[in-house]
Amino acid sequence: MRPLEGIRVCDFTWVWAGPFGTLQLAHLGADVIKIESSKRLDTVRGLVPADNQPGVNRAGYFNQYNQGKRSVALDLTTAEGKQIALELVAKSDVVAENFSAGVLERLGFGYEELRKVKPDIIVISLSGYGASGPLSPYISYGPAQVPMSGLAALTGYAGGPPMEVGISYGDPNAGIHGAVAILAALWHRQRTGEGQFIDESQWEAAIAVLPEGVMAQVMQGEQPERAGNRDLLHAPHGIFRCAGDDAWVALACRTEAEFAALCRVIERPDLSADPRYATLAARKHNEDALESEISAWTRTRDRWQVAEALQAASLAAHPAMTSADLVADPHLRARGIFVELPHAEVGVRTHVGIPWHLSETPCTVQVPAPLLGEHTDEVLRDVLGYADQPIERLRERGLFS
Repeated sequence: MRPLEGIRVCDFTWVWAGPFGTLQLAHLGADVIKIESSKRLDTVRGLVPADNQPGVNRAGYFNQYNQGKRSVALDLTTAEGKQIALELVAKSDVVAENFSAGVLERLGFGYEELRKVKPDIIVISLSGYGASGPLSPYISYGPAQVPMSGLAALTGYAGGPPMEVGISYGDPNAGIHGAVAILAALWHRQRTGEGQFIDESQWEAAIAVLPEGVMAQVMQGEQPERAGNRDLLHAPHGIFRCAGDDAWVALACRTEAEFAALCRVIERPDLSADPRYATLAARKHNEDALESEISAWTRTRDRWQVAEALQAASLAAHPAMTSADLVADPHLRARGIFVELPHAEVGVRTHVGIPWHLSETPCTVQVPAPLLGEHTDEVLRDVLGYADQPIERLRERGLFS
C-alpha cells in the first residue's frame, strides 16, 4: 500500500508549478483528479506534440508532469459544472490550484466556500506572489522567478551580465515546496481534525533556496560576484572541454593533496611546485592560466576516459551529461528512474519517474498521463455515484467539454 492511498486531490492546477506538486502526491498514491476543460485548455497540452502531430493528448511536457492522474473534463462556466466540482471537493481531502491570487474565489471556489462543503478540506494556492501583499493580483510566470529571486544576479561569468539558468526554475521548485506543505497539512489534520489554507508564494519559494546570496548581503552588505563555473573557495573548479563535439568534464579540487593528485594525473607534477599554483591563493590569482594548463590535457582525450582517470585518483570529476546520456545511463536504468508505459495516443514513451524509493511502502508510476476528460464518466460514477443516464444527459448538454 502506497503512503497516500485513500487521499483524494481535486486538482485545478495547470502548466508546471501546480502539476509538478500534485505529481508528487500521485507518486505517493493519492487519487489526483485533474479538473480541466477544452474551453480553457492547460497551456502545456499544446506544447511540442509527439512526432509533431497536433493533438491535446500528445504533448510530452504535459504527459511527463501528469503521470498517475485522472482527468475530468468539466465546464466551470456553467452552474451545473460548478456544482459537480463542489461535489468532488466534498469527496476530496485536498484542493490544489496555481492561478493568480483571487481567480479561484471569482469562480466560486474560495477557501471559505469550499469549507462549507468540506469543513476539513486542505486548500493550497501556489500563486506567483502569494494571497496578500501589493503584488498578489499580478500574473506570474516561472521564468520571471529566476531574475526576481536573485538567482540570475548570481549566475553568469566574471565581468559579465546576469544570466538565465536555462529552465523555468521557479515552477518545479514551487511544486516541491507545495507538496511538502500539503503533507504537513495532512499530518496536522490527522492529529487535530482541522483543515487549512496554504498560501504559497512561488517568488518566496525561489528566494528560499538561495541562502548564500541573501546571507552575503545581510551579513556583509555585499552582493556576491558572478564567477561562472568557478568557486569562491576552491581551485581548480570548473568545466573543461574534451575531445569531440560539445564534450566536457566537470572537475573540483578541494585540497592541496587533491591538486597534487590532479597534477600527477595530467602528467604535470611540476605544476604543484610552480609558485603560481603552489597555494590556493596563488591558484585563485592565476586561475585563467591554470585552467589553460588543464584544458591542454583534457581537450585531447575522451570525456569518459578523463573522468575515469580523475576519479581513480579520488578527484571529484564527471562528464557533463546530455539528455541522451541520461536516458542511456546504466546506473539510472538499474535504479528504475525511467518509466515506459503505453499511452493511448503516443504509444510507449520514456518519462522520468520517481526519484526516491520507500522500503516499506514502495511507489511506482502505475498509469501514464490521462487523455483530456478520459476519466469523466468513471469519476462521476465511482466517486460521486452518478448513474449512466444522468451522465449521458449532461454530456449531451455539452457539460463535459
